[in-house]
Amino acid sequence: MRKLIESTFVTLNGSIDNPQHWSPPYWDDEHSGYSLKLMENTEALLLGRATYESFAEAWSQRSGDPYTDNFNAMPKYVASRTLTETKWNAKLLEGDAAEAVRKLKKEDGGDLLKFGTGSFSQTLLEHKLVDEYHFWIFPVLADGEQLFAESKIGINHLELLGTTTFKSGIVVHKLAPKA
Repeated sequence: MRKLIESTFVTLNGSIDNPQHWSPPYWDDEHSGYSLKLMENTEALLLGRATYESFAEAWSQRSGDPYTDNFNAMPKYVASRTLTETKWNAKLLEGDAAEAVRKLKKEDGGDLLKFGTGSFSQTLLEHKLVDEYHFWIFPVLADGEQLFAESKIGINHLELLGTTTFKSGIVVHKLAPKA
């Protein structure tokens, strides 16, 4: 059974909006190393529509290093109620997104890695489909959409699996839902 890992960039005040504007000053060797390690057992990416569209535009234009080339070549599964076609080695999840992810997780293969946090993340949380969260907390304050701000997720207790602190000030909390 595959594991679903969600990796999310968040500011100290909980903003998840437009990380491409506030996170780049913190991208260093430690950041890259953690990202590479996260991809080691990953076989496919799982993305919501908005993250897919922004990633496809940005990442498909890049190449030339092992991380980027692997990222671009990796299969991608996209949850969307509005898209009818995809590019960038992506496939739309068919039918109910939660049920489609449940089926993907039952398949043989490596981990599924999900980037971005929005309504799709809320759906995954509500259906208890995420096995691990990696919340990258950046030492920055920014306006924007807040992590799980509009959701009706109830109470979800998480177990701390580990914490990684970078010299840049990023702290990554690795958490799993408590059984």
